[in-house]
Amino acid sequence: MGRGERYSRVFSASRCSCATAQVLVVGCGNSELSEQMYDVGMCEDIVNIDISDAVIRQMRERSASTRPRMSYLLMDMLHMDFPDTHFQVVLDKGTLDALLTNEEEATLAKVDQMFAEISRVLQVGGRYLCVSLAQAHVLKKAVEYFSQEGWVVRVHQVASSGDKEQFVLPVFVYVMTKFRKIPGSAAQILEICPEEQDKPMRVESTERLVAAVKDRQHYALLCSQISKAPCREQVSLDLCDRESGKPRYTLHVVDSTSVKPSRDNHFAIFIIPQGRETEWLFGTEEGRRQLAASAGFGRLLTVALHREQRYEGMAGIQAELSAKVMELAPPGLPARQQVPFLSVGGDIGVRAVRHCDRSPLSGEFVVEDVKGDGTCYFRRLIFLQNRNVVQSEARLLAPTPLPGQKKRRKDKKKLSPTEQPGAIDKSYLCCEHHKAMVAGLCLLGGPDALPGELAVLVVGLGGGSLPLFVHDYFSQARVAVVEIDPSMLEVATRWFGFSQGERMQVHVCDGLDYVAKLAAEAPAQYDAIMFDVDSKDLTVGMSCPPPAFVEKPFLQKVKTILKPEGIFVLNLVCRDARLKESVLATLRDVFPLLYARRIRGEVNEILFCQPGPAGRCGPAELGARARALEGALRQPGRPWDSSYALADVLQSVLIL
Repeated sequence: MGRGERYSRVFSASRCSCATAQVLVVGCGNSELSEQMYDVGMCEDIVNIDISDAVIRQMRERSASTRPRMSYLLMDMLHMDFPDTHFQVVLDKGTLDALLTNEEEATLAKVDQMFAEISRVLQVGGRYLCVSLAQAHVLKKAVEYFSQEGWVVRVHQVASSGDKEQFVLPVFVYVMTKFRKIPGSAAQILEICPEEQDKPMRVESTERLVAAVKDRQHYALLCSQISKAPCREQVSLDLCDRESGKPRYTLHVVDSTSVKPSRDNHFAIFIIPQGRETEWLFGTEEGRRQLAASAGFGRLLTVALHREQRYEGMAGIQAELSAKVMELAPPGLPARQQVPFLSVGGDIGVRAVRHCDRSPLSGEFVVEDVKGDGTCYFRRLIFLQNRNVVQSEARLLAPTPLPGQKKRRKDKKKLSPTEQPGAIDKSYLCCEHHKAMVAGLCLLGGPDALPGELAVLVVGLGGGSLPLFVHDYFSQARVAVVEIDPSMLEVATRWFGFSQGERMQVHVCDGLDYVAKLAAEAPAQYDAIMFDVDSKDLTVGMSCPPPAFVEKPFLQKVKTILKPEGIFVLNLVCRDARLKESVLATLRDVFPLLYARRIRGEVNEILFCQPGPAGRCGPAELGARARALEGALRQPGRPWDSSYALADVLQSVLIL
C-alpha cells in the first residue's frame, strides 16, 4: 500500500472529501504527497507553498506538464497572501514537526502564528490535516490550541505498510475541524482513532489523548523489536476494549529457546480458561515458560481474559485476535503460516460473578465461581487491587437434582450467572498453604494421639475455610477468629458457608489490638495461633502478613498468649529477600524452635514456631505424627479428600 492510499483512508475516515475542495499544502518541500493525491484522483485543485525558492522551482518543473491544476507558490506560511476563509482543507506533512523542535518562547510564538494563519484561511467546517510523528510536546501544543478555539480534534493513526524494515514509529494525522467559537463555551471534543478501528474513541482531556498516542508508539516499538529477535524476558501488554477503554485481554509473549524450530512450530496462541489465570502455570513467569516448552512452540502468546468483559467462545476470540496477534509474530515465521489457537480442553472456561462490592478496608472485591481443571467448580474471593491473587477459595459440591429431575450429562455441565450453584464443600481445603497450616497441628500431640481440647486463634478470616476446617475436624477445638474488615465476615457467611456457634466466635477488630489486650489480661491460653492475614500496602515486598505483625515486640506478645507446648503458625508471603531474612531472624529471636515449609509453585512459606526447643522433631518423627493425625481425622461418615496426605504435606519441612 502506497503512502497516498494510506493517507487516503485516513482522509476518508475523517469525512474529509478533497475531490472537489481547494486544498492548501503548507511547507510542501519536495514531498511526493501532493503528486500522489493528484494522481490517484483524491483532489486536483491543490495549492502548495514553501519558503524555499529552489524547492518551488523544482516542484513546478516536476508537475508542469502532467498536473495542470496543481500550483506551487513561494510564500511564508506565517504570513500568507490568501484571503480569509479561502480553503476548505489545509494539509501539513511534517511541517509542524520541523518547526516545533523545542519549547522555547520564540519557537512557540512562530507556531501560534502558523496556527493563526491556518485558522484565518480555512473556511468554517473546513479541516486542518497535520501528518506528524506525534511527539508529546507537538501533539499537546496542537490539541490545546485548536480545542481552546472550539475546534473538534481527532487523531488518526495511519495504517502501517507491513514492511518490518521500514521506519518503526507510527505516523499520525491530526484532523482539526473548524467551528465557530461560542463565547463562554468550555466544551472540548477530543477523539482518537487507532489504525484498526473505524469508530473513534472519545477522550476527556488533552493528557489522556497524549497518553493514548504514547501507548500506540510504545506498542509499535515493541512489535518491531520482537519481530526481529527473540525476547530475552517475557513481554506483557494489555489490549483494551474499544468502547470502555478497559483491559480486555492480557498478553504475555514467551519465547522458548529449548524448542528446535521447524516449519510448523514457530508460533501459537494459548487462551487461558477464564478463572484460571491465577494458577501457577498461567500466572507466573516460570509457569508460562514451562507451558511454552511443553507446548513445543518457539514463541507462545498466552492470552488471559478479564472478568469485566464478555466473550463469544473460542471462535469469537480467534476472530477478534487473529489480525492483532500476527503483529507479535516471531522472526522467521513463514509467509501465510497457519497459527494455531490452543486452550485447555478446547474451550475458554467458565466464570460466573456472584457478587461485587466495595469495602473501606479491602477496596473493590468480587466473589466468582469458576470451572477448575476437570469437572469441579470453585468459588473465589478476589480483591481487585491485587486481582492476580486468590484471597480465598472453596470447592463447590455438585447440585443435587430434585426428585424426578434428570441429572445432566457431565459434558453439558456449565455454570451460568443465574444458575443456583451447589453448596460449599467444607471438607476440602483448596489452598496448599492451608493444608500445610493444618498439618502443622501434629506438632501439638504425641505420635499416637490426636490433640484433645484445643484453643485455637486464627487471625484473618477471608472466606473462612481454614477456621471452618479446624472447627469441623478437631471436634473438641474452640476457635476464635479475628478479622478487621466486617465486610469479610458478611462475605464468608453469605458466600462461603461460614457460620458461628458455641465453638466458633468471630471478633471484628484489629488483630494487633486483640493480641496486645490478651497478652496483658490472659496469657498462655492458646494451643495454636494461626496468622493468615494479608497486607493492604502493595508497596511493601511482603504481602502477608502486614509488617507490624512480625515486629519483635508484637511477636513477644504472641508468645505470651501461647501455651508453653503450643504452636504459632504463620503464612509468610515475601518477595523481598532481605526483608524475608530479617523476618526469619526476628522469629528465631522470639521462638527457639522454627520449622519452614515452602509451597511449591507459590511464594508462600509456612512457618511453624514453638516457644521451647524441647519438642524438636526430626523428619521421621514429624512424618509419623502427621500420619497419626490424619488417621485420627479420618472418621467414618466424615468426608475426607483422598489427595490430602498430611505426611506428604510435611515431607519437605526444614528446621531453621
